[in-house]
Amino acid sequence: MQNKRLENTKRLEVLYKESHKWLLAATFNIVKNREVAEDLVGELYVYLGERVNPALWWGQSFNVMYCYSFLKSRFLNKVKRDKKIQYQANTESDTPDDEYDIDSDEKIDTAYNQVIEELKNMERTKLWPASKLAQLYFFDDKMTLEKLSAEIKICKSTSFTQIKRAKKHLRETIENPFK
Repeated sequence: MQNKRLENTKRLEVLYKESHKWLLAATFNIVKNREVAEDLVGELYVYLGERVNPALWWGQSFNVMYCYSFLKSRFLNKVKRDKKIQYQANTESDTPDDEYDIDSDEKIDTAYNQVIEELKNMERTKLWPASKLAQLYFFDDKMTLEKLSAEIKICKSTSFTQIKRAKKHLRETIENPFK
């Protein structure tokens, strides 16, 4: 292993002496930026120095076409990686906070209270089944029409019709504050 490492180091020296300028020029033709080209060629040298792979050796140096392919693929990977990264401006400090809309909150609270009050009033009329089903359906986040029908042991169409009747009554009696 030590022998191969020593041989690899000698081949790196030969690669640098014989092909460094060509590698820089070829990389510059790909990336169109001298600093990026130098960085990529530097990465190539580090890669070849860390990984002792006799399959990459050619003559007294390394396979130059492999080196060129390595540089090209590294650059393309960098471009792809940079496209995935989306830089966002610090928008939190750039824009002032919006004021809290108290009126909207009060409208929501008033509408909620009106719905509850009207559903309670519906219990004293012939719409009491619609009111009871609507209360179970509206005020439980996990309640679905299917689950409601299964719990009360009525068909889904009956549940749907009664809740639809309750919604229609609420639309007719309560003025929508959000219009």
